[in-house]
Amino acid sequence: MTDARPLGADEATFLAAVRSGDPARFARFTERHRRELQVHCYRMLANYEDAQDMTQETFLRAWHKRESFKGHAALRTWLYRIATNACLDFLAKRTDRSPITAELPGVEWEVRYLQPYPDRMLPEDPQESVVARETIELAFIVAVQHLPPRQRAAFILRDVLGWPASTAADTLGLTVASVTSALQRARVTMRERLPDRRLDWRSPATHELSNDERAVVKSYMRAHERNDLDGLTALLRDDLRFAMLSEPGAWLVTAKDAVDGWVSNGLFGRGFDDWRGVATTVNRMPAAALYRRTPDDPTYRLFTIAVLHVVDGRIAELTGFDAAGKPWLDLPPTL
Repeated sequence: MTDARPLGADEATFLAAVRSGDPARFARFTERHRRELQVHCYRMLANYEDAQDMTQETFLRAWHKRESFKGHAALRTWLYRIATNACLDFLAKRTDRSPITAELPGVEWEVRYLQPYPDRMLPEDPQESVVARETIELAFIVAVQHLPPRQRAAFILRDVLGWPASTAADTLGLTVASVTSALQRARVTMRERLPDRRLDWRSPATHELSNDERAVVKSYMRAHERNDLDGLTALLRDDLRFAMLSEPGAWLVTAKDAVDGWVSNGLFGRGFDDWRGVATTVNRMPAAALYRRTPDDPTYRLFTIAVLHVVDGRIAELTGFDAAGKPWLDLPPTL
């Protein structure tokens, strides 16, 4: 089964590169697709570092399989097929990274291996960037992780990339009927897992950061810098969804629980009372990078990044990640 399409100029030139056997010439054509393939792998895996590895694996497989490219499908489609199957092979071996099940009902959305995605690594192409923007938000990425791997792939290929059922079936080695059935089941799960605000994942991209979002990030950082627990509490909605990925198992759902947890863990006590913040964005969401200075260290060191979803001027979702030792976040390690 192949895509019915005439041989395009890009494919014809790529075929010439394949026949030349020149790896540098081959790489020039494949490299231009790196960012969109990496976002695709991130949707499949929810982990930035794993997505980087699988993108590189895609290029290696593409080189080894280069003779299989006949130009019947677009070069982009051919690379996506390879990337999808590389991710499926990876997921088949991911035995030590199972999703966390929250202790409280109705909050089963956490994924232990989730990492934030730096906005600077999103595709530069405007059309690809629009697709990435709507399907890179943390709530969407987490919901996708609750789909079985092949169902996940079918959903991403059909509903995110907009592929025909026949092309998705060819990629996954399934029948069209099987892909259609998998997609229907995936849609049900996605609607169960996603917040109401994100049920239409195929809608166009919405907006850049609003004034509300910028103001809340600024207030969130200022509350830390001033050790203003009351001010921080005032920023949180009562129905807050909170997860701290640096502390597996620490899943809290209400603003009171979150604040009580911060206090009991000493995050506003001795040694945790000297903060500085830097506003940033990840996953196309507002975020605050927090730097901490301890009594025995004159330097503010990168500690955590808090990714926020803001509703009506207050924080509805807060996901915290350990930010130290992650240079790909493009944050200075010290202030």
